[in-house]
Amino acid sequence: MNNIFFRKLSGRSFVFALGVLAFAGTAVLFAGTEPEMQQAAKPEEENSRDLFSYDLIYTLNSDFKTDSRMGDGDSLYNDFSYDHRFLITGKWYFRLGYEYERFDFGGSDNGLPRHLQASYAHLAFEYVVKDHAGAGLELDPGFYFQDRIGRSSFDIPWKIFVSFPLKKDKIFGVIGLGGSLNQDPIIAPGGGLIWLFSDKLRLEGVFPKPALVYNLNDDWQFRITGNLYYESFRTDDVFTPLHKLREHNAIVQYNEDRAGIQVSYSGIKHFKISALAGCTFVRDFDFFRVHVSEKTDPAPFVQLSVDARF
Repeated sequence: MNNIFFRKLSGRSFVFALGVLAFAGTAVLFAGTEPEMQQAAKPEEENSRDLFSYDLIYTLNSDFKTDSRMGDGDSLYNDFSYDHRFLITGKWYFRLGYEYERFDFGGSDNGLPRHLQASYAHLAFEYVVKDHAGAGLELDPGFYFQDRIGRSSFDIPWKIFVSFPLKKDKIFGVIGLGGSLNQDPIIAPGGGLIWLFSDKLRLEGVFPKPALVYNLNDDWQFRITGNLYYESFRTDDVFTPLHKLREHNAIVQYNEDRAGIQVSYSGIKHFKISALAGCTFVRDFDFFRVHVSEKTDPAPFVQLSVDARF
C-alpha cells in the first residue's frame, strides 16, 4: 500500500491531461532549485532502484454498529509489493512493479465477504529526490476481487501528485488527485503540508497518511501517524440477515481509519523495520451502489512492516 493519496479512476484522456499539467508545473516549480540539486549526488547514487515492502496488520474484534444480527468481527491484512526504478533522465524515473494485498475477516458468519484481495501492477512516472518522489503519475491496473477473478473485477486505479516549496527548505505543499471507476466518488483529492521544524522533527500533514515524525538518530524514528484506507472490490455472493443487503457481484468500498504510534529501526543496511500500535476507529463495508453501509465499533490494532531498498 504505497499511497500518499486516494487512488482510482479510468478515463485515459483525463489522466493524460492531468499528467501533462502536473509534470509541466513540476518542471517550473523545481526549476528554481535545480542548480542546488545538481551539486548533490548523482540520481543513480542517491536513489534506490529496487523497492520491497511488506505489511501485516491485525485489528481485534469489535461489534457491528447498525444491527445486532450482524454480530462482530476482526480483520487481518497482508500486503507485499516490489518495484524497480528505471532512470529516464535527470531525476525522472519510470517505476514498474507488482503488489498483492489481502484482507481476511473473522467473527460472526453474517454473510459479508470473508476475503477481499487485489493483485495489480504499478506503472509510474516520478521525479525522485533522495529516494522520495516529489511528483508523479501512477496507474495500478489489476484485479480487485473477493474470491473469483473475472473481467468485472478489473480496474485501473490511479493517482497524480506534485509537491512544491512554500518556504525554502522549511515548508512544502503537496496536492494530488486519485480515483477509479469502482470507487465513490470516482475522483478524490489528497494533499497537505510538509513542515520541517528541525533536522529531527517534521510534520507530514499529507492525507490520507498524515504523521508527526521525530528522528532520534540515524537508526531510530518515532511517528504519531494516521491512515485513511479506501479500496474497492468486486464481491461474489453477499447474503446477510438484512433484507436490504443481499447482492450478487456487487462492488464494496472497504474503509479502515487508523491512528497510532510507530517505532522504526533502520540500523540494518538497506532495511527498515517498523512496529505500530493504536486504534482502528472504523471498519466500513460500503455497498454504495445500493446505499447500504455496515460499520464496526473501534478496536485496537497492531502492525509490523518491513521495507528494503537497494
